[in-house]
Amino acid sequence: MLYAAYQGLDDIIAPFRTAALSALAFSPRDIGPFGEMFRRHAALMEMISRFQLSHKRPPFGIHSVPVENREVPVVEEVALDLPFGNLLHFKKDIDTYQPKVLVTAPLSGHFSTLLAGTVRTLLRDHDVYITDWKNARDVPRDAGDFGVEDYVSYVIRFLEELGPGCHVLGVCQPCVQTLAAVAVMSEDKNPATPRSMTLMAGPVDVRESPTSVNDLANEKPLSWFKRNVISTVPMRYPGAGRKVYPGFVQLTAFMTMNMERHQAQHRKLYELLAAGEDKEAQKIKDFYDEYFAVLDLTAEFYIETIDRVFQKAELATGDFTYRGRKVDPSKIRNTALLTVEGGRDDICGLGQTTAAHDLCSTLRPHLKRHHLQANVGHYGVFNGRRWDNEIYPVVRNMILAME
Repeated sequence: MLYAAYQGLDDIIAPFRTAALSALAFSPRDIGPFGEMFRRHAALMEMISRFQLSHKRPPFGIHSVPVENREVPVVEEVALDLPFGNLLHFKKDIDTYQPKVLVTAPLSGHFSTLLAGTVRTLLRDHDVYITDWKNARDVPRDAGDFGVEDYVSYVIRFLEELGPGCHVLGVCQPCVQTLAAVAVMSEDKNPATPRSMTLMAGPVDVRESPTSVNDLANEKPLSWFKRNVISTVPMRYPGAGRKVYPGFVQLTAFMTMNMERHQAQHRKLYELLAAGEDKEAQKIKDFYDEYFAVLDLTAEFYIETIDRVFQKAELATGDFTYRGRKVDPSKIRNTALLTVEGGRDDICGLGQTTAAHDLCSTLRPHLKRHHLQANVGHYGVFNGRRWDNEIYPVVRNMILAME
């Protein structure tokens, strides 16, 4: 009933959004002494028209990047199309060799475009690919299931598509699957095993410095999650009947953690619109256009993540299996490891990502590096000024050292 209730409420609100858009189109902005009143009315109509979530992937919006003192066009190209996600390539027409990097994006309620800033920065010096996950409600049921181990399989398959000599960069949640994939490939002596692996703000061992997110995942039994947050995709979508963890539920959880900040930002947006400060208002709108674009996770992926990553910490305890075999990170011998953490990260606590160094116990010291960015939160580890100016140079140098 959860998904049906959400869809029903959205259907009820839809006519009000349409009416607000119509009123906005005919609303005068500046008529003499009544100008302020009309601008406030227009601002209110725009706020009402924006009262919705999107379930389609927004554009990355990366049309060009600077390479060697010139602006180079960027074209998005699907390098591999699989049922639950694509391998997306940001293709540049240049003659200069650049290392291939696969970015493994979180599958946690938002689209991979949440990492647009990460990709844009990496593109300066690298040939970038990303895991572009599909909305589970749009994947037909006959495509089968998609769980934690399937994510590992996709990472391996994508790295094989990139071929020998590539690098991988995991952001947040998929640090676990990325590490597992590289461990399996290393043990199998797969020629596509990456030369370097960067893990950024990921829950490799959630027993270290538990956060409120970790507490939430552990305070309820799996049966509670299955009963209260798993829903069925309505009949109007291609994935009708599929059990999912809806993206709107995850977004609600994220917003609840920082509700005062989101309320303040929307009040600020209204005031900027009313004052005619369109440029500043657009910055807030761009952020929330991305933030309010949500995707559904398959029920099995969500439940397995809660169980295997957050409740049992299987990779850290040595109990993580892939297709019936134990995953052993100590088999990683030639892939350099860089871990990155944010000192103010309230989602992935200090030490949770660094734990990868202990797991990769046979890696020689010169192949290991950790970077702590003391003044950033979770999102700032891979987006924004600190990422561009302080964290990215460390990532770039690690990749360059392994070329």
